[in-house]
Order: sequence, then structure tokens, then C-alpha cells
Amino acid sequence: MIRFENVSVTYDGATEPTVQGVDFEVPEGELVLLVGPSGTGKSTILNAVSGLVPHFTGGTLRGRVTVAGRDTRTHKPRELADVVGTVGQDPLSHFVTDTVEDELAYGMESLGLPAEVMRRRVEETLDLLGLADLRARPISTLSGGQQQRVAIGSVLTPHPKALVLDEPTSALDPAAAEEVLAVLQRLVHDLGTTVLLAEHRLERVIQYADQVVVLPALGSPPQLGTPAEMMATSPVYPPVVELGRLAGWTPLPLTVRDARRQATDLRDRLAGPTHSPTAADSVPSAATDRTPPARASETPPAPAPTHRRLPFLRDRTRKAPTTSTTPPAHLQAVTVTRSHTRALHQATLTITPGETIAVMGRNGAGKSTLLNTLVGLLEPSTGTVRVSGLTPHRTAPPTLVHHVGLVPQDPRDLLYTDTVAAECAAADQDARAVPGTCRALLSDLLPGIPDATHPRDLSEGQRLTLALAVVLTARPPLLLLDEPTRGLDYAAKTRLVTHLRALAAEGHAIVLATHDVELAAELAHRVILLADGEVIADGPTVDIVVSSPSFAPQVTKILAPQKWLTVTQVRDALTGAQARDARP
Repeated sequence: MIRFENVSVTYDGATEPTVQGVDFEVPEGELVLLVGPSGTGKSTILNAVSGLVPHFTGGTLRGRVTVAGRDTRTHKPRELADVVGTVGQDPLSHFVTDTVEDELAYGMESLGLPAEVMRRRVEETLDLLGLADLRARPISTLSGGQQQRVAIGSVLTPHPKALVLDEPTSALDPAAAEEVLAVLQRLVHDLGTTVLLAEHRLERVIQYADQVVVLPALGSPPQLGTPAEMMATSPVYPPVVELGRLAGWTPLPLTVRDARRQATDLRDRLAGPTHSPTAADSVPSAATDRTPPARASETPPAPAPTHRRLPFLRDRTRKAPTTSTTPPAHLQAVTVTRSHTRALHQATLTITPGETIAVMGRNGAGKSTLLNTLVGLLEPSTGTVRVSGLTPHRTAPPTLVHHVGLVPQDPRDLLYTDTVAAECAAADQDARAVPGTCRALLSDLLPGIPDATHPRDLSEGQRLTLALAVVLTARPPLLLLDEPTRGLDYAAKTRLVTHLRALAAEGHAIVLATHDVELAAELAHRVILLADGEVIADGPTVDIVVSSPSFAPQVTKILAPQKWLTVTQVRDALTGAQARDARP
């Protein structure tokens, strides 16, 4: 169905190909997963299938790409629209109409399908993707995850023979992601649709793949094989595979179910009297923290961050450091109504210095509304909001930036100049900081980003880091991040976690709105669950996620009933046990 024949792509101005030696075939009716670190050319390969490379992006494509026998060199994207549907990383760039129902119908209208066919397919797609209640909603009022489902639905309705998707679950909550992947699997198995899919959250998709294509590095030829074969050597892998590698399991498990079948011995080792898990163990800690976990008889303490300047100070029983008697933020009975919809209802919570909070819940639960209210973009209908003693929506932005900063779902919303250097200079000016402050922060967070680079040419991880540096220039005690790991590979996520831990150790309060359960397990001291705008749970991470079938990380599901959250915790426990056993 999709055939790459010795393909290479070199963009205008580049000295080396972005991808080269691409030679593989995606058979009809198979789901093939494309994986690799950020910046290795995954999006380039996907866009070559739809003809966007080179017809839209420019550059030089050598070799041959065919879809259903059509050569993409001689067929422009509009001439491939009936055989291949494409959803990119940014769903907003796909939308051409105002409402959900109109967007689902637009592609079919462009192909001239009969009205009765269009009506039937719209209804089917609304049901498949759980969008029926949103059919008349303006797309601009939807959450990021809801927009993602609409974008996927808009390419499903024309019934293309092949689907190309770039991180289709990145903005979806776990349940919605499962629904979308189940739909894709149904299309593959029942209708013979061919799917080529790139995704960083491998823990969600690896079990659905028939084959996996690994791009190990920029410009390196891709490697093709079964999921088990590729995960054994891939530079990126989900927690279930990482745990399997640590435990030496053969064959490597790809699903929680397979891992649980092999985990009996590991659970027995971890249940030993020297390191059985408690809440003290099941909290985020730096990868370098080798402090033996607390014994089961100890009182479960709050988690402790690791201070990057004082690595020997690791108090696992600490509470978030207090630097001020005024909490960074407090909400009291806050209700927010948007477009006649109650987005937040009677929310009451206090955010203390040095703690990291993960706000979780299904798409449209009110997570982004909560963050936007804290930063003053939305005015509460009832209740009070205080940030460092100020009312956010009544405080002038030049003052507010020194108390709270928001990195939105799309960091490009904060970036408006032509170069990295100009963005940093503008951030210094807006924050009334010493010139060079933002640039120094950026270099500390992620060295090697050239000053002359346009922000749109940065990778997702680089763009997020730049936006984070811009916000941190004003040194706000409260930092808000909306879906910060969207578009990040595992290495970039690890760097982000390291940076955020250091900020929390310095006293910054951090609030993350996220669907990434692995990030919450790795980083958060506390989890707040929202449903229909209401706070339905608020407590320590281990207490909230372990009991949740939707928000529990893979390690928790594999090693239940023991309360482990991350592979790092398991590795530390095993390493500590080995060290004690080796003592004379």
C-alpha cells in the first residue's frame, strides 16, 4: 500500500539529508509504528506519504514514494486526498470550518460525495470518537484533546485507504487515547485500512503495532521488524520494556499483561523486608538518588526533591520548602463559566511553595481552565483567586509575570519574534530583568540552541524549553505548564523532569495539567483529579494514581499490589539491596 524506495529528503539550506536510505513497505491492512528520538525525521517520512514533502515543504526528495500505486512526486497532495488521510502534530492547522459537524463533513464535500453518504459517515464518526455531544460546538471552544479527536475524525470520514498520523494521542486522556487506538485497530482489522503512525508515548501504542520502524538517529537508515525485535535495541522504549530490560525478562513484554506474567520473582525480591514499598518509596526522586527506600513500618512521608547544587542533601521525608508565609496560590469556591458551559465548579485548593502538582482528568474536565484562571486569563464567575496575595485577572501583566507564569499547550503562543535571541531579549525587557538573563536560563536548560534560529524551526522539545526560559526570566514563584510533554520523546521528557525538580527544590510551586500518567508518577508530589470541572480527588500521588485504573502508570499495574510508580524506584531498590548484600 505504502512503498518507500531508497528515499532521501534534503531541505533547502541544509547540508545533509534529514532522512536517507528509507526503504520499506507498509502492507495493506497493517498498522506500522514509526519511532525514534525527536529530530530524526519521523514527520518528514509521514509528510512524504501525503505529498506534503516536497510539494509543500520544498527541498529535494530522491527515490520514490508510492501510495496505492500513485507516485507522490507526480501527484500533489490534493490528488492523493482520496487515498491517504493525514493528521499532523498540530490539529488546529487542519481546521477550515467553525463547528465539529461541519469539519467532519468538509473532506467529503471536497471529494463530491452524495449528501446521504456524508450524513451517515458523520454520524458513524461522531459515535466512534465520542464526539456526539460536541457536534454543534465551535471548534475554538474545545479542549486540546477534543480538537485532536475532531482532527482524526475529519480524515476518517472520507474513508481513505491509508491513514498517516503524527502523535494522534498526544493530547488525549488515557481513556480517550484507548478509544482512538481501538478505532484505528478496528479500521485495520475490519476494513483493511493501512495505518502509518508516529508516536512518542509508546506505552499507549506498541501493543497495537504489526511492525515497528525505528529511526535511531538523524540521517540513519530506518530499521524494520516486529515490535519485540525492535524494542530489544530501540533507543526509545516504554516503561514496560525498560522494566523488562532491568529484570532480564525474555521475551521482552510489550503489554502490562505480558509483564505481570513474568513479574512474580521481581515482586518477591521487592517485597523483601529491607525494601518493601511504602508511600515513601512511591514518590518522585532523582535518578541519582540511591537512598534506600523506607521500611514498611515507617510513616509514609511526603516526597523530597533533589537540589542540583547540593546533591548530598536528600531528605526523603521533607515537605515542600517554605520560603514565604503567603502561599503562591489559593482558590476558594471558584466557578468559571465559558460560553454558557460550567468549566470549573466550586474549586477550592491551596498551592504551597516547592510542591509539584499534576492536574489530571479526561479531556474537557477543566484542567486548562484552572491554569488560565490562575494566570488571570479568565475571570471566575464566583469565588476568589489569589496568587501571591494578588487577584490575577485584576493585576497588570507587567506585575503578574513576577508572580505566576504559564507555558501553554502550544509554546508558540508565547513566541512571536523571528529569532531565539530576539525572544530572549523581549523576555528580559518584559520582566525588567538584566539583559542576558533569559539567554543564560536557556543555555542552562538546554545548551546548543543557536541565537539566529527561528522559533518555528526548533523541535518540540527545544520550543518548549525556550518558552519555559521566557517564563522563568521573571522568576515567578508559581509556574504553570499545560501538557508540557506533548511532542517530547523520552530523553527530552527526562531533561524536563530534571529541570522542574531543580526549580521545585529552589522553592517554585509547579502545577502541570497533563494526561501523561508516567510524568505524574515521575515528578508530582500531589495529584488533583478533575471531572466536569469539579475536584474529585486531591492527595499524594501514590494514593491517587495507584487506586485509579485509568491514571496508574505501567509499573504500578505490573507490580500491584505493591505501590511502585517508576522504573527508577525499582532500580534504586534493587541496587540498594545488592549493595547491602555485598557488605562484609
